[in-house]
Amino acid sequence: MRKNIVAGNWKMNNDLAETQELLSHIKLQWVKEPKAEVIVAPSYISLYNTFQSLKDTPIKVAAQNMHFAENGAYTGEVSGKMLKSVGVDTVIIGHSERRAYFNETDEVLAKKVTSAISQEMTVIFCFGEELKDRKSDNHFELVKEQLENGLFHISKDDWKNVVLAYEPVWAIGTGETASPEQAQEMHAYVRKLVADKFDELTASQVSILYGGSVKPNNAKEIFVKEDVDGGLIGGASLNAVDFLTIVNSFE
Repeated sequence: MRKNIVAGNWKMNNDLAETQELLSHIKLQWVKEPKAEVIVAPSYISLYNTFQSLKDTPIKVAAQNMHFAENGAYTGEVSGKMLKSVGVDTVIIGHSERRAYFNETDEVLAKKVTSAISQEMTVIFCFGEELKDRKSDNHFELVKEQLENGLFHISKDDWKNVVLAYEPVWAIGTGETASPEQAQEMHAYVRKLVADKFDELTASQVSILYGGSVKPNNAKEIFVKEDVDGGLIGGASLNAVDFLTIVNSFE
């Protein structure tokens, strides 16, 4: 049975002190066992401190990115081996901002996925269309291409270490949100792609998160959809009350 998951992507926000303050607020507001696995993804400088701070909680820690090489002359980069050495075994790969601002291609993302899987890390693989793709009715084909080129080279057995995250790029940081029906439509389409490429069991077990301006006031109506298994949360995850309201939005 697939898991409900809510992951907070803190992006390039919060220095070490601010991170500790947010973690303290999250732990203080943690009043009941949620019906979802909870993950937070702080910046690199706060990963180890966050891991240490959350050791006594069920909250997992993820990195926002990693390099495909284990080591080498890649100034400024961080490898999966390094992440695991500080207690982090989950990584976000292919976020729309990495694709857009850092020119990460499907080929590069495929290499990152291969590296992470080889090190038994959990991959949260992001994909999704821009507004021009949806307006031209090309969004399904684009998503199919991103998945086939960046992820579908892995084996069926590797899917136990994969979480999918659909990001309609036009709904990130804009205040716009895909309707619950639009989210469900794409999630169902993606699940069928996985079933057609691998099998029905693999498709039925993979968690597919929605990542597009999820807020406390819309999380419940999005998460109730059949093929939506939670969310990859941006801005709202920087507020402890808002984040935990979203975490507790499952029926």
